[in-house]
Amino acid sequence: MPIDFKKEYKDLYCPKTTPAVIDVPEMVFIMVDGTGNPNVSEEYKSAVEILYGLSYAIKMSKISGNPPAGYFDYVVPPLEGLWWLSDGSEEWYKDKGKYCWTSMIRQPEFVTADVFEAAKTSLAKKKPHLDPLRARLEKFTERLCVQAMHIGSYDDEPRTNAAIMQYIADNGYVSDISDKRRHHEIYLNDPRKTATEKRKTIIRHPVRLK
Repeated sequence: MPIDFKKEYKDLYCPKTTPAVIDVPEMVFIMVDGTGNPNVSEEYKSAVEILYGLSYAIKMSKISGNPPAGYFDYVVPPLEGLWWLSDGSEEWYKDKGKYCWTSMIRQPEFVTADVFEAAKTSLAKKKPHLDPLRARLEKFTERLCVQAMHIGSYDDEPRTNAAIMQYIADNGYVSDISDKRRHHEIYLNDPRKTATEKRKTIIRHPVRLK
């Protein structure tokens, strides 16, 4: 059976709706950076298409007869996003036009620079309207965070984010947002196929001890 990271790593992908601390290990991601409101931005739409295009090119490399060393079958992990505001504030949900973001999808450990370059070449041939050069392969380590599952509309996320911030204040932690540590969201459902009230989004916030 294909490995499903969401099931193999339940601490990372199946938190409770009440906040809790987690120590997030190093993982490999394909990332694309951009700015603007994701609801209307063509840049964001293109970034997501690039991420999924590259991720499925790597997953389907098994049918080429020459799969990468160490290849194993797997379910493509969910879309994730790092978010911050161009004015440096932490008022995440007030002005989406000020959003800066890094959209990303986790990759299996066997994905090397060579595997990634082969995927970019493949995507450029299949979808010439996309620019795979926007993407990069990067190891990313978050370490200490507080996270919770948000269920419902993306616009209702301030409710869960407030609970996370209260947990941080009540348990001896402080927010540790920086250029290297961002507000993080993981989207477990396809919003095109999931009713708004049933959408599941992991909200993860970097912290440190006081």
